[in-house]
Amino acid sequence: MAAKLRKNYYIASVKFFLRGFKRLLISRMFIFKEKKALRNFLDSNAVAGTSFGFIPTMGALHGGHLALLEQSAARHTQSIVSIFVNPTQFTHPEDLEKYPRLAESDIELLERSGCTAVFMPAVEEMYPEGTAGGSAPALGRLGDQLEGASRPGHFEGVVQVVDLFLDLINPDELFVGQKDYQQCLVLNKLLEARYPHVQLTIVPTLREPDGLAMSSRNLRLTEPQRAVAGLIYQCLVSVQTKKGVQAFTIVQKECREILERKGFRPDYIVLADAHTLELLDDYLSDRKMVALIAASLGDVRLIDNMLI
Repeated sequence: MAAKLRKNYYIASVKFFLRGFKRLLISRMFIFKEKKALRNFLDSNAVAGTSFGFIPTMGALHGGHLALLEQSAARHTQSIVSIFVNPTQFTHPEDLEKYPRLAESDIELLERSGCTAVFMPAVEEMYPEGTAGGSAPALGRLGDQLEGASRPGHFEGVVQVVDLFLDLINPDELFVGQKDYQQCLVLNKLLEARYPHVQLTIVPTLREPDGLAMSSRNLRLTEPQRAVAGLIYQCLVSVQTKKGVQAFTIVQKECREILERKGFRPDYIVLADAHTLELLDDYLSDRKMVALIAASLGDVRLIDNMLI
């Protein structure tokens, strides 16, 4: 009996040790809240053969963010994720206040997903002299239309904070999601102007089973709103499949009516050149195009796009 108890105790002890060791392996992720500490960490890890991938986020992480991290982890020895709800890219203060903040679950998710370090600064850490100003490159028409027209100053705020991150982290590659298509082009302009050595990788949008693009803002949808939110994707599919069949103006009108009947407030349903975002009146056979939709359900603004 005593021998059996000792054996059982030994087995239980080994299992306890292995569980603890597994937790240690999973949680080998560093958390930084100060720029200086992060920079010291990066400098100490910048040895021959080390490469850095960077994923900027505002938290409330989902599968789309993890797809970015997965690509970074597969291609680089170090993957850095930022979680920072940037006040300079919000047009309305109430939108900033309502943005979901899930730091604890975000950290747990990153620990299990190949993240090397997460940077979670306070606003004062990123903007010690206040949020005004900045010397980001002018965006011109690219930043003034569509989301830029509906959310004045939004892209200037995005460029402002990503510029600060890139200057601090100096990654080899920046990973962003296609869902924010206009933002991808804006960030490409930033890289061309200031960080030509940083590669931009745009990862295809991850979707829910009904086609809704994964987004942190989806958490704010009510159940009835969530039930119809996938219609935006269905409209994009319609725009894609009717190329060469109907004029875009007809498809555009049909999509607007469908969305309005289900309670959406469409902002824009447009067709654009995929490289320049020049708005197009109709389908063109000699250009890569992108269809873009922005519409609100209640106080939640949803955006999506599809390459054509």
